[in-house]
Amino acid sequence: MPDFQFATPEALDEALRLAVSERLQKAIDLRGSATLVLSGGSTPQALYRQLAETPLRWDCVTVLLADDRWVAADHEDSNEGMLRRLLLQGEAASAYFLSLCPGYPDVQANLEIVEAQVSELPPFDAVLLGMGLDRHTASLFPCSEQITEALATSASVVMTRPTTAPHQRISLSRTRLANCRWGALHIVGNDKVRVLKAIEPDAPAVTAPVSAFLPPRGSFEVWRSP
Repeated sequence: MPDFQFATPEALDEALRLAVSERLQKAIDLRGSATLVLSGGSTPQALYRQLAETPLRWDCVTVLLADDRWVAADHEDSNEGMLRRLLLQGEAASAYFLSLCPGYPDVQANLEIVEAQVSELPPFDAVLLGMGLDRHTASLFPCSEQITEALATSASVVMTRPTTAPHQRISLSRTRLANCRWGALHIVGNDKVRVLKAIEPDAPAVTAPVSAFLPPRGSFEVWRSP
């Protein structure tokens, strides 16, 4: 699998900024629009600040999250709130943001709205995923009862309830995340690098959900730094 290693998180962020912006620009040049899927957490926050300052036809870009906590957008744990503060500013203020929680707090109504919206999108042009030390990615947690469905369903979105992390979650499914033109796993920290390296190629995806996106099952690249 392609494995891009960088000496520092700063060098990694700059390389990813260029890779993402180049892919979005190529999509805009070819098709007139682009779609970008991003993750929450602390790892990508510096990258998002840099992307917000990157000149691009952001008005042609649809941005959505790989997953979010099932909370209001103004909650301190909301990935949407974080993305609005860090990315959807400056140059990127004109991007179209597709929320995963437009129907909060009505779960069923929300799922119907988001499923209809996401299922109409073409293959994503760029997807950036992270990974937890438990080998989850997006909100596909090995501890959740919904993990088998989330990995197998043809639906675009699923609700999950991890037992090792707070809040119910809404997540794009494995199938929808994998339906992309380019995907990268953004890993920072030696602990996470060791966990990733220890995952066997034939590890059951239900116990190591991130493996569903890596060869031989998937085609995501690994971008990492200590």
